[in-house]
Amino acid sequence: MTADVSPQQNPGARIDTSVPHSARIWNHWLGGKDSYSVDRVAGDEYLKVFPGIAELARASRGFLTRSVTWLATDAGIRQFLDIGTGLPTADNTHEVAQRAAPDSRIVYVDNDPLVLVHARALLVGTSQGATDYLEADLRDPAAVLAGAARTLDLDRPVALMLMGVLGHIADDAELRRILDALLAPLVPGSYLVSYDGTLPAGGGEFDAAQDEYNDSGAVPYILRTPEQLARRFDGLELMPPGVVPHTHWRPAATPDGSLPPAVDGYCGVARKS
Repeated sequence: MTADVSPQQNPGARIDTSVPHSARIWNHWLGGKDSYSVDRVAGDEYLKVFPGIAELARASRGFLTRSVTWLATDAGIRQFLDIGTGLPTADNTHEVAQRAAPDSRIVYVDNDPLVLVHARALLVGTSQGATDYLEADLRDPAAVLAGAARTLDLDRPVALMLMGVLGHIADDAELRRILDALLAPLVPGSYLVSYDGTLPAGGGEFDAAQDEYNDSGAVPYILRTPEQLARRFDGLELMPPGVVPHTHWRPAATPDGSLPPAVDGYCGVARKS
C-alpha cells in the first residue's frame, strides 16, 4: 500500500491534505507513490466512473516523451519551459531532453508545495545542461518568465510546455491572455507544446467523472472540445500531424501501419514564426 507522503519543514507545511489535488492524483494514476489517502480515494472513485483515465494518463506521458524527443532532435530545441510540471515520475522533461541532447536547459514551474518538496528529484540533470525549478503561478506570466530567464536565454528559441494544465483555467479569455503573455516574448523558432483532456461527444463517462471531481473541493478542471483546444495554437504553425489524440501524435510504427486507439485527450506542437 502506498504510504502518505510526509510534509517536510517549509514549504511542505503548507500542503493541504484535506482535499484531493490533481498533481497527486495524476501521480497515483501513473503508479507513483507521492499521494495522500484523500488523493487515492478521489483517484479510485474517478476510475470507477471513467476507467479510461489511467490509459489517458499513460498516453499523456507518451506524448510528452515523443514531443520532447522530436523537439530536441529534429527541431534542434535546447531550452524547455515546463509550466505545471506536477510530481516527478518516469521520463520527466529534463530526462527526455537531455537524453537526446545533453546540453539542454530545462526550467520546471509549479505552484504546488508538494512539488517543491520533491524538487530535488527534478534537479538532477546532466553536467552539460541545466535544470532548475521555479515556484510560480501560471496566472502570473511575468513572474514565470522573469524566473525562467535566470536559467534560459530568452533571446534563443524555447519550447513552452503546457501539459494538462490549461484545463484549470476556466475562463477562455483568461486562458488566451495567459498564452499571449507567455508567447509574446519568445523569439521566432520557439514552440508551444500542449495537451489537455477533451470533452467526448455527448458527454459520457469522462464528463461525469470530471463533474464529480470538480465537486470534491479540488481545483476544478474544465474539459473542452478538440476544436476549442485547437484554438490555443492560433497564429502558430502547427507541426504534422496537427491537433490529434495523444496516441496519434507521431506514434511508434506498428507492423500494419495502423494507429493506436484514440483517447479523450488532444495535443499539438506548433512553431512561432
